Amino acid sequence: MSLLPKRYHTLRHAPLKSEHGVMSRRVRLWASAGLVALGGCTSMSSEINYSTESQAQLAQVPHWQTSLKGQSITQLTDLMDSPQLHQWIQQALAQNPGLQNTLLTLRQAQLTAEQAGAAQYPEVSAGFSGKRSGGGQNSGDNNSGRHPHTEYTGSVSVSWTLDIWRQVADQVQAAEYEVTQQAALYRSARATLTGEVMSQWLGLIADSHALDIEHQRLATLEKTQSLVEGRYRQGLSGLESLESARSATSSSQARLVQYQNALEMRQRALNTLLGRFDATPFERPADYPEVALPHIPNTETTLRQRPDLQAAYQAILAADRRTAVAYKDLLPSFSLQAALQQVADSPREALLTDPVWSLLGQLTAPLFQGGRLRAQAEIQTLITAQRYQDYRETLLTAIEDVRNALAQEVALGQRQTHIRNALDRQKNSLALYENRYRNGVISLLDLLNVQQQTYDLQAQWDQLTHDRLSNRINLALALGIGVDP
Repeated sequence: MSLLPKRYHTLRHAPLKSEHGVMSRRVRLWASAGLVALGGCTSMSSEINYSTESQAQLAQVPHWQTSLKGQSITQLTDLMDSPQLHQWIQQALAQNPGLQNTLLTLRQAQLTAEQAGAAQYPEVSAGFSGKRSGGGQNSGDNNSGRHPHTEYTGSVSVSWTLDIWRQVADQVQAAEYEVTQQAALYRSARATLTGEVMSQWLGLIADSHALDIEHQRLATLEKTQSLVEGRYRQGLSGLESLESARSATSSSQARLVQYQNALEMRQRALNTLLGRFDATPFERPADYPEVALPHIPNTETTLRQRPDLQAAYQAILAADRRTAVAYKDLLPSFSLQAALQQVADSPREALLTDPVWSLLGQLTAPLFQGGRLRAQAEIQTLITAQRYQDYRETLLTAIEDVRNALAQEVALGQRQTHIRNALDRQKNSLALYENRYRNGVISLLDLLNVQQQTYDLQAQWDQLTHDRLSNRINLALALGIGVDP
């Protein structure tokens, strides 16, 4: 394989000109020699076009297998209609330190691209100085009687390294790809942060419900325990029934402490996401809000709008350009330098009167560096291959995210239906057991078991509701739905 793509070999026929016309024959011969050497060199880099391969991999992904019909959602905040939640999301986007750090990284990439672009232009420098001579009456030299005289020296130099191999252009393009990559990562971070705030808000509601259910359980258990204690004092119930009632009450009290702590931890986590130092409790609705099921677009549309996959693709393009630059470091470089230096008796004459310019052309080529440049080029080739594997891994993760979220939506819906049916029957059963216990037909242990099953089913139903709503947020993220700037 040739060291560079074929388009670079057309340069051997291109005229190289200096400021005053056609370059000297000797310089053209040097450039031609470099091009001949270029054509004879071979590279150990892979001939795989990784950017093309990545797009081919994307086209191979089969269509999503789902019958779900969702709503058209353009951004994550459309999933839930809650002004308070939207206000918290905006606060998180403005104050979250992790997101701000990602934004600073993007800004650094933009400035780096500006630096790379500056290399395309000539460098100009200027100098000016004055020197006073003569008039030294006490110096003892032969010029001691001469009047003082000041000489002014002005200089201007212009240097420019010709981008004959488009090496600088490749560096600029690589930097631009990296800016696009960081911009995609920033969009991904905004979407992820928004999804986390929404999920934590749903978590607050779930923790509150778990706390409420446990309060109800504890109230029932305390009432049962009081009843058992009265029967025990009357000799109508044994010690084992009393101990069972007290044990169930203590267990419920322990769970109550656990759920209260979980709620407080959730509030702290949400404050951290919002970049707040205080521990202000969050207002939350009594019940879960409606969370829309997003529309499922086709596979290609879904994956192409995911910012993490866009970033991975841009990383391939940037690494490919860096590889081209590394191989071009093996080639000769040509630079031009124009210089002016004028000595005169006045500042104006030193810079503006009859300036004389000198033009110097220089051709340099690396001869022997112990294989350092070639090794660096081959390392960069391997880095490009790594970016391709990173892309494949991101693609596989994206596919898994969507498929898991789609499967979860179906499975959680089915589980909700079954648990709802079980809970309705369990409530009927509880009413029957309470009546039988009051009539002395069943033991307290039987009643406690039915009560526990009822509250357990209530807790399962509420947790499934939370999980399904939270999964819809994950599904929207998996589909690449983000947040407008």
